[in-house]
Amino acid sequence: MLSSRHQSRRQLATVQALLVGLVALFAIATASALLNNAGLINVFLGLMIISEPFIFLAALISVPFTQDSLDQFKNWILRFGAIHLGLALLQKVGLTTGLLAHTRMTIEDNIQGVFYLSSGGHVVGASASLVFGLYYYVSAKTMPVWIRTSVLAAVMAQVLFADAKQVILVAFLAWGCLIFSKITDFKVAFQYIIAAGLLGYTFYWCIYNVDFFSAYRGWIRPHIYGPNGDATVLKTTPFRVIPNHYNSFLNWFFGLGPGHTIGRIGGWMIRDYWSLVGPMGATTHPVTDLVWSRWRGNYLDSSFFSPLWGWAGIWGDLGLLGLGSYIYLWFVTLTRITKDDVSRFLVLNVIVNGFIFTLMEEPGFTLTSIVLVGLRWHELRIKGRG
Repeated sequence: MLSSRHQSRRQLATVQALLVGLVALFAIATASALLNNAGLINVFLGLMIISEPFIFLAALISVPFTQDSLDQFKNWILRFGAIHLGLALLQKVGLTTGLLAHTRMTIEDNIQGVFYLSSGGHVVGASASLVFGLYYYVSAKTMPVWIRTSVLAAVMAQVLFADAKQVILVAFLAWGCLIFSKITDFKVAFQYIIAAGLLGYTFYWCIYNVDFFSAYRGWIRPHIYGPNGDATVLKTTPFRVIPNHYNSFLNWFFGLGPGHTIGRIGGWMIRDYWSLVGPMGATTHPVTDLVWSRWRGNYLDSSFFSPLWGWAGIWGDLGLLGLGSYIYLWFVTLTRITKDDVSRFLVLNVIVNGFIFTLMEEPGFTLTSIVLVGLRWHELRIKGRG
């Protein structure tokens, strides 16, 4: 970023805005760690997980790509997406025929592409393929329509084979947010509403008439979503448990410390890699186990209902100030870097995922989305639209 040349004034201002947000996030995380006696390794891991997409994005948009160099980099990235998608479909064949042995999880959970044999890799893999497929369909204008459509069909096949139901729901919600953001442009908004309505009705019909989609019926239980419904109570667990452990009014602003609540670091990473991070001074907090105990053994065991989710985890770890600085980084990305509906959808898809589980803190998915947003920004910039 510091050595790049030939940046426009707008390009430089955007990078500076991202850096301001990153510095603020670093300062707040450090203050939170000091307030709550969190380990230094907690600060490093916590910051890297939530800030690395923006560090990467700032670096990416600083590169003075020409059309040729951008095409080379773009093709390099797209090959990763194609390999990942191809591996996922091959895993379906291998697992179904018995050529591949699956773990204690179901066959569907083992369809993960390059994330093979990782916990939750089927959702991460399906989410990464979805954003890859959408980007390819829009950006690969030189390819025949049937090839681009076939890629989208292959992506949907992976999502269904992996039984990654939440990927479809999140995509619909992100699309809804995109429609809402275009209310001022009634013509475009009306077109999107019609398309969403037709697609939504088709999908709903398939749920009740096509066995392949029958797994989605498990979510259609209105009684669990009311104010006192089981799903609502379970999902809002962090808002009842975390404040009970505040020792000072400062905790409202700085949280309980990096990695001390229910984000990816506190909820999984420190526990799973304790043999590595423990000797480095990693610290934990009772809140993590308390929230886990509310979910472990619950009949609503889908990640869709999990009380461990991204936005709540950042709020729990870093408080209102940390959450605000993180929102600022996404705001800069959404308002200054996304220049068309595809890139806006990619960003909104990540943001909505933050309300479901900790996928917003999963590098394999978030970095995939961010690099595609950055590529789209460069494409439109070269065309004179950025």
